Amino acid sequence: MSAQRTEPSVGDVAWFKSSYSTGNGGECVEVAAAPNAVLVRDSKHSAGPVLTLGPKAWAEFVRRAARG
Repeated sequence: MSAQRTEPSVGDVAWFKSSYSTGNGGECVEVAAAPNAVLVRDSKHSAGPVLTLGPKAWAEFVRRAARG
């Protein structure tokens, strides 16, 4: 699985928070779709670093996360 940590290189993207996220500031990540990539960031530090994953790396991440 390959991943690259970088500042977002796209303009305004729509960020989505996990449905498992609590409204009281619990640990959560947000994701956004970008051309040929999925962006991931810490919801508590939205101005912080963004992880950029290619489609294959994102699919592998989701597959492994679903297994626990």
